[in-house]
Amino acid sequence: MGKPGPEKQITPVTMHAAAQGEKHRRTTTPRLLLLLGPAVAIISVLFGGGLLLGLLQALGYRPQDGLVSLSFEYFAAVGADPYFFKSLALTFYISATSTAIAALLSVATALFMHFKAAQNRLLHFILQIPLTVPHLVVAISMFMLLTPSGLFSRLLCRAGIISSPAAFPLLVNDPFGISILTVYIWKEVPFITFMVLTVLKSMETELLEAGASLGATPMQRFRHIILPTIAPSLGSGCFIVFAFTFGAFEVPYLLGRTFPLTMPVWSYKNFSDIDLAARPAGIAIGIIIAATVIISLFFSQLLLNYSRNREARS
Repeated sequence: MGKPGPEKQITPVTMHAAAQGEKHRRTTTPRLLLLLGPAVAIISVLFGGGLLLGLLQALGYRPQDGLVSLSFEYFAAVGADPYFFKSLALTFYISATSTAIAALLSVATALFMHFKAAQNRLLHFILQIPLTVPHLVVAISMFMLLTPSGLFSRLLCRAGIISSPAAFPLLVNDPFGISILTVYIWKEVPFITFMVLTVLKSMETELLEAGASLGATPMQRFRHIILPTIAPSLGSGCFIVFAFTFGAFEVPYLLGRTFPLTMPVWSYKNFSDIDLAARPAGIAIGIIIAATVIISLFFSQLLLNYSRNREARS
């Protein structure tokens, strides 16, 4: 039998250190709750209170009009409206398409920056620019650039590429939402890229080196090593982007068609209608949007927690 190793002795010093650590953990939680309490209370009142009031109005609770009974009448009316599915399909198409394209471009950009341009500060700076520009500013710029009377059409006309500005292809208020997708992709690629890049920087290189030494191709290393590593953070970022684009209003309002409308624009139209009877329907649409956003953020948080737990185990 092997010789037993020396047993770890528990000294008064180690016992005191353990007691101090346990005491620190016990006192940290109340202090943290005390520090976060005011901010959490304000957010809960503003967001939760507004959501609750909106839900009550969507259920028909309007005491100022003598309506105090709750009913799902407006939700049923919205769901029975044939326009609802057209609006839902358009909103889902814009959100899913922009998220998918942004995810693909983000993975490619993150891989290039990590393996080829890790020290390129200029590229990092350029990639951060879209994060600082509001969506509304980008939408207005896109409108001024891509409309038939915009800058690009005039430049192409001057260059003789097109006969007149009217011959410029329809990229704004078009059936496919090209300008809307362009705005979202330009804005969200840096966001997802930096989420993926953070995971790549913390990834151990031994697995990639072992795969290369065993003859694995770059595509095989990506599929079996890199992709499983970045998948939780990539999925979390995609859910966040999907939630934002699904509930965004200003970009489709400026660059979208008048029919069909996206869900947020349709909700706004109903809520701002001169007919006050249409307001509860608009709020009901807003509640549906909020529920979709909350579910997307819930899945995003699940993936983030999974990623953190896996990193802690490794």
